[in-house]
Amino acid sequence: MGDFNLALLIVAIVVCVIVFLVNVYLLVNYQHPDDKNQAYFPKFVVVFGLSVAAISILMLPADVANRQACRHAIYNGACNLTLPMKTLWLVVYIVDAVLVFFVIPFAMFYYEGDQDKSIGKRIRSALLWMVTTAIVCALILGILYGLVGKVDFTVRHLSSSTTSFPSSWSLSNSQQCLGNGARQCSAYLANPSSEKTWTMRTTFPEYVVALATIVGSVLFAIFGGVGIACLPLGLIFSFIRRPKAVITRSQYIKEATELGKKARELKKAAESLHQEERSGAKGRKFRKNVKSVEKELFQLEEDVKLLEEMYPQGEQAETTWALTVLGYLGKLVLGILGLIVSVAWVAHIIIYLLIDPPLSSFLNEVFIKLDSIWGLLGTAAFAFFCFYLLLAVIAGATMLGLRLVFITIHPMKWGATLMNSFLFNVGLILLCSISVIQFCATAFAYYAQATAAQEIFGHTLESLRGIKYLYKYNVFQIAFVVLAGLTFVYYLIFGWRRRKPSGRFQLSS
Repeated sequence: MGDFNLALLIVAIVVCVIVFLVNVYLLVNYQHPDDKNQAYFPKFVVVFGLSVAAISILMLPADVANRQACRHAIYNGACNLTLPMKTLWLVVYIVDAVLVFFVIPFAMFYYEGDQDKSIGKRIRSALLWMVTTAIVCALILGILYGLVGKVDFTVRHLSSSTTSFPSSWSLSNSQQCLGNGARQCSAYLANPSSEKTWTMRTTFPEYVVALATIVGSVLFAIFGGVGIACLPLGLIFSFIRRPKAVITRSQYIKEATELGKKARELKKAAESLHQEERSGAKGRKFRKNVKSVEKELFQLEEDVKLLEEMYPQGEQAETTWALTVLGYLGKLVLGILGLIVSVAWVAHIIIYLLIDPPLSSFLNEVFIKLDSIWGLLGTAAFAFFCFYLLLAVIAGATMLGLRLVFITIHPMKWGATLMNSFLFNVGLILLCSISVIQFCATAFAYYAQATAAQEIFGHTLESLRGIKYLYKYNVFQIAFVVLAGLTFVYYLIFGWRRRKPSGRFQLSS
C-alpha cells in the first residue's frame, strides 16, 4: 500500500470511538438529576460538541504522525495515500463554527425557554433567535470576505547566472554555492527591491476558520492566560486553606444555621426574580440580579461542601475525614505537577515565540527526543500539552466568573450540572479549541513542520489582510504571558486568605 499508514487510520478510528464513549460517560455522571430522561437534543449537542473539540485537539498530533507516513516520499505531494488532513481540518472547523454560532445558541434558547410555554412556542422562539444570529453572521462574513478576504504573501524574485555542471562537489563553509569562489548564493545577494507582495484571495472555508480563530484567540488570551496560573495555584492554595481538624458539634450547628439563613434569602430572591421574569422585566438590572444570585448560590454550595468536610457525619465519619485529607493531598500533588507544566508553557512561549531569534526550540526538542524513545510518546506528550491549555481556559473562565459581574459563571459539578452550563462550557471549549490548535501549531512549529495545520494556521492565517499584524507582533502571546504573570502575583498576595462570609444578601434596586 505504499506510503499509506494503515496503523494511523486504525488508531484514528479507535480514538474517535473512545472519545465518544468518554463524553457520554461525562454527560451521564455530570448531568443534574432534573435533566434525567429529558432534554435529549441539548445532550446530543453536548456529546457531539465535546467529541468535535477533543478530536480537533487530537488531529494535530495525528497530522504530525500523518506527515511521518510520507517520510520516504521525495515531497509530500507525491504521497497520495495518507489521510487528507487539510480537508479534515476544514471540515472539522466548519462544523465547529456552525456548532458555536448556531446550534449551541439554539439549544440554549430552547432549554432556557419558559417551561410554561408549549414545545412548539419554545422551538419557534429559539429558531427566531438562531435565524437572526445566522443572518447577522452571514452578512458580517460576506462583507468582510468581499472586502478583505485576501492574503498578502511577501515574495522575493531570485535569479542567477548559469554554470557548468561540476564533475565533483566541493561545498564547504568557505564555499557554500557552486561557482569559482562563490561565498554566498544568489538568493543572499538579491536586491532588496526584488521583494514584492503577492496577493491572492483565500477560500471562504479558510476565511471562516481564520475569523473564528481570532474570536477564540481573544477569549483564549484572557481565560487561558488567567487559567494557566490559577489552575495549578488554585489546587495548591486549596490545600493550604484546607480544614486542619474536625470542628465541634456546637460550631457545626452555628455555621449550619447561618448557611440556612443565607439559603432562605437566596430562595426569596430567586422567587422575586421569577415573578419579575413573568411580568416581562428583563432589563440590565434584572440580568445583573440574576448573575448575583447565581454567584451567591455557587458560593453557598461551596460553603456547604466545606462545612460537610469539617464535620463528617454517619457511621463512617472517620473514614470520610481520612478520604478528605487524602483528597487535599492529591490536590497538592496535582497542583505541583500542573505548576511545572504551566511554567514550562510560559517559559516556552517566552523562549521560542517572544524572543527573536529564539533562544531554543525547548519543548519541540523534548517531543522529538520522546519520539525517538517510542514512536507515540512524543505525540502523546504533545497532545497532553494541548489539552492542558483547554483545561486552563475553563479554569480561567470560572475564576473570572466568580469575580467579575459581567461574566456569567457556569460551573461544572459532578452530578449537579444543568444543560445550560454544559452547553455554555462546550461552546467555550469549541471556540477556544480552534485558537488552541493555532497556538500549538505556532508554539511547536519545529515539531509540527510541513503539516496541513501549519499550512492553514501558519501561512494563510498569518498573512491574512487586516489580521496578520496581530500575529506579526505576537499580540495574543504577550497578553497571555502578562495575564499569567498578574494572576500569579494575585495568588501570591490573596490566594492564601480564606474567603470572608458575605453579609445579608439583597437584590439591587
